Formats: sequence, structure tokens, C-alpha cells
Amino acid sequence: MHHPHGVNVGSNRPVVMGRKGMVCSGHPLASQAGIRVLQQGGNAVDAAVAVGAALNVVEPHMSGIGGDGFIMVYQKSTGTTRVMNCTGAAPGGATQERYEKTGIPMRGVLSTSIPGLLDGWAQAHQDYGTLPWAGLFDDAISLADEGFPVTHTLAGYIAAEPGLIQNPTSAKVYSRNGVPLAGGDILLQRDLAASFRQIASEGPDALFHGAIGREVARFVQDQGGVLSAKDLEGHRSRWEDPISTTYKGYTILEAPPNSSGHILLQELNLVENLDLPALGCNTSEEIHVMVEAKKLAFIDREEYVADPDFVDIPMKGLLSKEYAMERSKLIDPSRATPKVQPGDPWLYQGGAPTRAKAGAVRDAEDTTCFCVVDQWGNAVCQLQSIQSAFGSTVIAGSTGILLNNRMTYWHLDPGHPNCLQPGKRVRHTMNPIMVFASGGADLFMVCGTPGADTQVQTNLQVLTHVLDFGMTVAEAVEAPRWRHQQDPTESTIPHTCEDTLELEGRLSEDVRGGLSGKGHDLSILSDWGGPGSEMMIFVDQQTGAFHGAADPRRDGYAIGW
Repeated sequence: MHHPHGVNVGSNRPVVMGRKGMVCSGHPLASQAGIRVLQQGGNAVDAAVAVGAALNVVEPHMSGIGGDGFIMVYQKSTGTTRVMNCTGAAPGGATQERYEKTGIPMRGVLSTSIPGLLDGWAQAHQDYGTLPWAGLFDDAISLADEGFPVTHTLAGYIAAEPGLIQNPTSAKVYSRNGVPLAGGDILLQRDLAASFRQIASEGPDALFHGAIGREVARFVQDQGGVLSAKDLEGHRSRWEDPISTTYKGYTILEAPPNSSGHILLQELNLVENLDLPALGCNTSEEIHVMVEAKKLAFIDREEYVADPDFVDIPMKGLLSKEYAMERSKLIDPSRATPKVQPGDPWLYQGGAPTRAKAGAVRDAEDTTCFCVVDQWGNAVCQLQSIQSAFGSTVIAGSTGILLNNRMTYWHLDPGHPNCLQPGKRVRHTMNPIMVFASGGADLFMVCGTPGADTQVQTNLQVLTHVLDFGMTVAEAVEAPRWRHQQDPTESTIPHTCEDTLELEGRLSEDVRGGLSGKGHDLSILSDWGGPGSEMMIFVDQQTGAFHGAADPRRDGYAIGW
């Protein structure tokens, strides 16, 4: 097979390069919005607001201000990295009793949690932005008002989601006379444009304390949901310190819980003991040990991780190299372990668990990730989501805002750390990543992907492709991919599944046979049918150039300046 842009192993798209800025996002029109802001003299955070808002319009199935997210910001001048946690808590009316008889529905207003994303954009901009807030929404407003052509990917998502046509507010936008919009049709979102105009002039208060929020709450309450105006008024996004580990001399930064970023760090700690280069890239031997490491990290999340305001998490132990060394001994290079058990990370941080803190009484997640680096070397890695494709599938009244279905991440078992409680933040799969070289001093890479529990698996694969096997960012995002599903660790209800290892069809018969022989139950996907939409920027310390790549599995594009 001919790969026109191969340097080491081949890629179909080039590495996109620039010296003054780079934006990699889930849609070319959103990447253009970010580049435009950078060219106006804006920094990475200014551009991130513009990209995030544009993605709300052109990638509506993935994210928007009806949802939530995490924003990792690196400021070169101070050498600091912080994470804005803009995930919303469970609404005040979202009690166990409210859901225990019927369960949590996959769609509709009862699946909707507090949307925190817009507040996170605003706080990040307030602390780091340099251009006026109002101008950052120009592209989003014009794309919503004047419309844009529906991509074939988006058309496929619209066709696959009957709820969009069943809900009158959504049907008005995503169909014409009851027929779902097709590729090339123009998608108009005039109500959303009006909401963005208000947000551009009034700031986030328009949603959290103003007319837009009142309309959202009125609509949800009228439809029998639990989200209220009081929930919106009470939302607070907040800055948090990243968590980190080292891998082969690089420092990897991740979002702390309630993100699942610790899983990637645990996976890296485990595979560091297993000499991946000796096993070979994407061989059955290498994929096997990575899957086994993934299982061990996921079962620990199930046992220990939830909202840290409500649960004590042994994070120091989970990320300890000694703990990883002990746990990696459980990996049998010749055999898949059918059911793994959680470890005891408390032993590795010298304390006993207290579990509750004082005051605590198949998966098609769709998220978007984008990365920005500016001419000053500042960077943003941002993930934003409405949970499943099109979230709840319901547009909130006249606001044009698609509501999330994030309630579907809760557990209803009182013994589970991630058990539903009003005011508690659900455990998230979103995890922004930055990689630093030179003992943590130099930004080396910014990356991330959507894809629910797949995220930390895809990120493990692409990071090791670059750090262990020397791939370019384009080669790393295009390489064949795998995903493991593990009962009962799936984030989305019902949290259970068949234990399956999914492989893209490009992985050879030899690889399939080797994995089957080790006891993995395989499911073969199409050649490019694997999960995720990875975005990656590499910073060349020698030349100062930025190398960008966006996953070809969706509509993503990297644009450099």
C-alpha cells in the first residue's frame, strides 16, 4: 500500500507545519476560526474560545455549551500548566430516589446534567486571554446564522439518531420536512446564533444568571427534567493542578479526577516495565501487554476513583512507580487475564483509606478534542463534550442549545464510588495531555482524543508510537488502532459489556492470530473503523517549528501559520 507522506512508517496526510501557530481540531472551519484569532494577535486561550464556539456550530453532535469539558493551559512565560475543570455537577433534583425505579434514561431531558463548559471558557479567558471576549465568537455566529455545508460524517451521525427527528425543537434544525439533513445540505442554527450574540455581549452570565439560562431551565422543567435555574446559578468551574508521571525521560501531564487521566499515567507506568520497542510496534505481543496494562488501570478506576470532593482517592499510590512495578508482574506475556482485580495503592502512599469524605452523605460517546499552540509557545489542550452523539438529542426551547446526556455516566449502586448524589461531579473520561522534555522544562507535545473509555487507550497507543517508535505525528494518528471493552468498567450505563478486543482491519492476520492465541476475544472493525479522533502537535525544540496532525477517521484538520 502506497503512503504518499511516509517518513518512518507511512501516512496518507502530511505533517502540517508552522512557525507562528498551529490549530488541530475536529473540523476545518473551526481550525480556521482559531488561526484567524492567532493572526489577529490573540494567544492560545483566545484561539481556544473561538475554536470551541465554532465546534459547537459545525460539530454539533460532539460538543457545545449545553455540555462540559476540561481545558489544560500551558503558559510559557511562567512555565506553569493548569487545568480548568468545567464539568457540571448532578442537579439538585437528581436524587437516587428520582432514578432508582426507572433507571437513568439514555436520552431526553432526564439525562441532562449541569452544563459547565461556557463558564470554563470565560474563566480561562479572564485569566489568560488578551483579545476582547466579544470578538472571539464572530466565526461561530456567522457559521450558525449563515449556515455551513453538512459534512458526510455529520450527515451519518444525523441519520443514525432518530431522537433528533422525534424532538420538535431538534427536528426543526436537523431535518427538512421530516427528512434528516444529508451531506452537502446547509445547516442553519439561527437560535444558536442569537444565543452566542448574547453571550458575546454579556459573557457567561447570559447562560448562568440570565435570559438564556431561564429559558433552558423553563424548557427542561416543562419537559419533566430536573435541571433548574438554581443549578445553573450555582455552577462553578475551577482551576486544578495537573497530575503527572514520567515515561522514558518525558514528563506527561494529565487532568486530575474527576477526569480519568490517571488511567493513561498508570498505563504508561505499567508498560514502561515491559520494553515495548523490543516487542515491536503493533505486533500481537505489544498489543497484548498494552491491553493487559489497560485492564489493570481500568479496574483500579472502578474501585477508587470518583469526585475527589466526595471520595478520598489514593492518587499518590495509583501513580507510584513501585505500585506499577508490582502490578506489571501480573501481566502474563503469553495469556490474557480474563478477570483482573484492583490492587491496593493505599500501601504505596502510607495511609489507610477513609472512602467517604465529611459532608458526603455500548458506547458511542462523542466529545471533541482540539490543540492550539501560539507564537509565544503557550498551548491549550481542550476537550469538550455533550456525552453521546447529540447528547440528550433535545434542543432547549428557543436557545438553539443542545443539552447533554451526562447523567448516563452515574452509577446507582450506593456502594460504588461514582454513585449519584446531587452536587457531586460524575467521573469523566475526558483527559487533556501535554508532554514535556528536558526534565519537564520544554513543551514537547500536546494531544488528546474523544471517545469515552477509548480515550486513554488511544492516547496510550499514539504516545508510544511517537516516544518509543519515532513516528511523526501524522503517522501516529493514522496507525492502525485497537480498543478493549472490559466488563464492568464501561463509563456509560449500563456499565456492563462483553469483554472484547476490537481491531482495525489493517492489522494483519498474523497479529489477529497471535492475539486470539493468547485468549483475546476479537472483533474486527473496518480498516479505519477504530475509535477516536486524535489531535497532536509536536514542538521542535531545535527549530521552533510546530508539527500538527489531525485524525483522518473524522473531519479533523490541522492548520498551521
